[in-house]
Amino acid sequence: MTGHVTRTASGTPDRPYDEVDLSSRAFWSISMDEREKTFAVLRERGTITWHPPFEEQLLDDPDDHGFWAVTTYDDLVEVTKRHEDFLSGPGILMESLPAELVEAAQSIIGMDPPRHTKLRRLVAAAFTPKQMRRINDRIAANATMVVDNLITKAEAGGGSCDFVAECAELLPMHNINDIMGVPDGERQKAAHEMKVGTGWNDPELVGDTQEQVLMRMFQAMTYMHGLASSLAEARRKEPTDDLISSLALAEVDGEMLTDDEIGAFFVLLTIAGNDTTRQSTSHALRGLTDFPDQRAWLLGDLQDRVAPAVEEFVRWATPIMTFRRTAARDLEFRGAQITEGDKVVMFYSSANRDASRIDRPHELDLSRHPNPHISFGGGGIHHCLGNQLARTQLKALFTELLTRVPDITCGEPTLMPGNFFNVVKRMPCYLNK
Repeated sequence: MTGHVTRTASGTPDRPYDEVDLSSRAFWSISMDEREKTFAVLRERGTITWHPPFEEQLLDDPDDHGFWAVTTYDDLVEVTKRHEDFLSGPGILMESLPAELVEAAQSIIGMDPPRHTKLRRLVAAAFTPKQMRRINDRIAANATMVVDNLITKAEAGGGSCDFVAECAELLPMHNINDIMGVPDGERQKAAHEMKVGTGWNDPELVGDTQEQVLMRMFQAMTYMHGLASSLAEARRKEPTDDLISSLALAEVDGEMLTDDEIGAFFVLLTIAGNDTTRQSTSHALRGLTDFPDQRAWLLGDLQDRVAPAVEEFVRWATPIMTFRRTAARDLEFRGAQITEGDKVVMFYSSANRDASRIDRPHELDLSRHPNPHISFGGGGIHHCLGNQLARTQLKALFTELLTRVPDITCGEPTLMPGNFFNVVKRMPCYLNK
């Protein structure tokens, strides 16, 4: 893995793959605890390792020869901060995607400077203190509404219901739609299309052939861009107090966002805002069920302890497990010879269990301090713009939930195999009144 790397006649790097499996669907179908055993082996290497392409590709890519796995905390942070060497523009998934999908769905997280700098400044200009205060009020109201729904559905079901469908996915859906200003008549459709947009590995949503998956994902992106464009056009004529209005009118140095740029950010915020909070919420309830001593500690002073608990919830869940970069040039990193165009994949789920930076990483400790998790990124220019939004949603929901049904527990989750989102598809919960 070190030293000079030869190239084949086609110019591709000639190097052996590591024997540890990170590329199969089987690996991404086992539990987090089982995957962690593999990550622990790789972290001990003290370098990065070279692996075959992910076995289930969304696009036949003859230039995809594999990926480098970055599994330690310190290496992940280093890659994150070196945006000149490790690019986001070619895509952020382990799998290769059509360029049109990357452009339509990834917005600023799939860009590099100088375009990233401009777009992030414009988007950040929409997140004013006034906008955040309005959002916080809506989040609290929606948390109450969602817990009302959960209790009603569970009581109708004899004390149990699906926690994901009746709680975890509803809160971010309502919040993101409120923030963006999506009208009531479009909300369920928009939420479903975004589940399609992130459900490329779920045959129930997108089918089971490459053609079906790509067609359905393009349909979802087309719908979301059309919705965003129509909303932006309406808000330019009659602005309201939603984020679409702010994005449509935001101006930095005389430049404004185009409809395509608004559409891509709309998709990004809808995906990131929904899926990350939904997965963190579901894994958190599972953690509270498995570690009753931590629940007891949290309930001992819910108002003051919920903030540190949320930090541990997002570390424990690590809702986004991987992010990819692409090497901008030939370079050496931790003794490995990386060639221009190589995929470099950061494994957040491994880094958040790295004992060199996280004390007792395999324990759920809601009082953990400090808690240097990297679930919102490892710093650098791509640090999560919506991290406070996610924290606020989780605080509001668990404050409401544990105040009203403090004994709520859950059963075994149904997990969705995949290498990007840490998806809980279904999970029964029990009110235990």
